[in-house]
Amino acid sequence: MGHYIEVESGVKVYVEDIGTGQPVVFIHGWPLNSKSFEMQANELALQGFRFIGIDLRGFGKSDKPWTGYDYDTQASDVKAVVDHLGLENFVLAGFSMGGAIAIRYMSKFGGQGVDKLMLMGAAAPLFTQRDDFEINLKPEEVDGIIEQIKKDRPAFLAQFADMFFEQEQSPEFLHWFQMLGLEAAAHSTINAAVALKDEDLRSELAGISVPTTIFHGQKDQICAYALAEEMNKQIPNSVLVPFEQSGHGINGDEPEKFNTELVNVLNGSEVK
Repeated sequence: MGHYIEVESGVKVYVEDIGTGQPVVFIHGWPLNSKSFEMQANELALQGFRFIGIDLRGFGKSDKPWTGYDYDTQASDVKAVVDHLGLENFVLAGFSMGGAIAIRYMSKFGGQGVDKLMLMGAAAPLFTQRDDFEINLKPEEVDGIIEQIKKDRPAFLAQFADMFFEQEQSPEFLHWFQMLGLEAAAHSTINAAVALKDEDLRSELAGISVPTTIFHGQKDQICAYALAEEMNKQIPNSVLVPFEQSGHGINGDEPEKFNTELVNVLNGSEVK
């Protein structure tokens, strides 16, 4: 079933809520929405878990206000959903930008209610390079992306889909992926890209105290595999699960391995 939950006065986000059991809260990547996890929703419900997929503000079926695309506000929106649904002992699973927002949730709210953390292709601790951080995109490359979105958002999303996956996907799948991106507002897509470019989570990794599993594609062209190695070094009690055949979209490139590893983590049988 779907819920619309008010996260601040006049702003509602859409939440997909499927199955029963321990809740697993999924935060999607830029510029997608919770539908990007449909194969996980199905599998988790079958395995006795409760899938909760949040459409972040500006994306999917959620309201699309002009402001609030910084990680602080997005993490507060997640907290509002958690509080509204009364979630406890849940698994927080963030993909790409959603992984960054999950880390901010952990630091801003002391990981309230979180039993385990999963970071999947996470855009963390930084999405863009700094003088003292040489991994991933240069800030001006993100500026270039923003210009492309302003010029021709559908064409950009088609090109982005090609970068997103390492394995060959059907034309229909890639079209579906583009449509997910088009469900977002243009201003949301741009403002969230600015957050990706500017936000810095480096000081927030050491304080994460729950068991953390990092899923990352070794051929990722959007969030370099070196980011996963950095997170694994900095987050205490973290386990890195490499996806050798995957680009950024690991649940599309290696769907069977992704779901198997996901259920292993949820059942507490992951390799330490």
